[in-house]
Amino acid sequence: MGYAVTNPATGETVKTYDTITDTELEAAIAAADEAHRTWSKSTTVDERAGMIRRVAELHRERRQELAEIIVREMGKPIAQSLSEVDFAADIYEYYADHSPDFLKDEPIELLAGEGSAVIRRSSVGVLLGIMPWNFPYYQVARFAGPNLIIGNPILLKHAGQCPESAAAMEQMFRDAGFPAGAYVNLYAGHDQIERIIADPRVQGVSLTGSERAGAQVAEIAGRHLKKVVLELGGSDPFILLSTNDLDSAAQAAVDARLDNSGQSCNAAKRFIVADELYEPFLETFTAKLAAVEATDPTSEDAALGPLSSLEAAERLDEQVKRAIEHGARLVHGGTRNGAFFPTTVLTDITPENPASKEEFFGPVAQVYRAKDEADAVRIANDIPYGLGSYVYTTDQEQALRVADAIEAGMVFVNVVLADGAELPFGGVKRSGTGREMGRLGADEFTNKKLIRVG
Repeated sequence: MGYAVTNPATGETVKTYDTITDTELEAAIAAADEAHRTWSKSTTVDERAGMIRRVAELHRERRQELAEIIVREMGKPIAQSLSEVDFAADIYEYYADHSPDFLKDEPIELLAGEGSAVIRRSSVGVLLGIMPWNFPYYQVARFAGPNLIIGNPILLKHAGQCPESAAAMEQMFRDAGFPAGAYVNLYAGHDQIERIIADPRVQGVSLTGSERAGAQVAEIAGRHLKKVVLELGGSDPFILLSTNDLDSAAQAAVDARLDNSGQSCNAAKRFIVADELYEPFLETFTAKLAAVEATDPTSEDAALGPLSSLEAAERLDEQVKRAIEHGARLVHGGTRNGAFFPTTVLTDITPENPASKEEFFGPVAQVYRAKDEADAVRIANDIPYGLGSYVYTTDQEQALRVADAIEAGMVFVNVVLADGAELPFGGVKRSGTGREMGRLGADEFTNKKLIRVG
């Protein structure tokens, strides 16, 4: 695969980057292994946390430059790009503040015998991170931040369309005081990825990406007995059962669908509405979506930019057309213009329609009518994915009941866009394995060593 910055808003290829040679790859793995045997062992958790704190500061100092890079790379509107840089800084800061506590010895109360026992958390070694294009800084932060404080050196293979942001991040880690080998940016090809995972010096791999990519990486990792964390796709339900303010609920639904131009794995994508609210919600929701137009992502007031590439827009176009061919009703939108895709609403999607089981990565919303609470939960769970979910209701007991019944790694009740550095992120079913962010994100790649003293 190649690495290039191709502006999706204009189609212009701004800059290309060469894939690394096999010799350069070997040197990178060797440097990371050396960093684990020397730097990781000779520095303290507090010292490494201090370096990550500096990485957070550098994100804030360079936020405009960093944001402009990803507008060019994947078309994210500039205001959202700036917010992403800020969130990445928050994540690094969170781990700098809390990782020393996360890594403290954990005493175990003995049931029999004399002495003591503790669980001591320590590094496992070199890790490979395979990161996606949709949140170039945020995705790296939630993987690299905790693991570098733990002492696990990082080999980072970013998406082919994000080479400039990848280089900018590596430079920030260097400028923050991390030695060569602690964080290494790799412009690696697919065949080289397999070699990295197979290398005995590499102890684990974390991938955020498509279900297909996750399956491939998990298969290779399984052959070589390597631990994997997989953050994959989602087709998250937004369940509306009751509301005192339909306008606000519809606006929350719009916000949950259009974040990152609809290209977010945990965006609300299927809107499941109680029968008595279905018609008024559909009307209000469609009107609000229709008011948001795709525009130049460099504009400060842009809420919706192009999709990440022409190919991404073409894939979404094919999905929408296939859904309609299988009986879905197009209520609004659906006409692609290059890499720009308008806000789109589909209804009347039956369980036999392939759209009911697919992830639509762009500003396309599916609206379903539910007979009652049980029917809403059934529709929500009738999907191969189980990442996030949203429940809107005025009945708190119902909210908890539905939250328990939804097959997902995350449930947000009466709130959207509420991710936080302290909140664990991850899913079940075909949405992946493992967690990132929060305390759980700092516990995936540690050696939880038992020390029993008699």
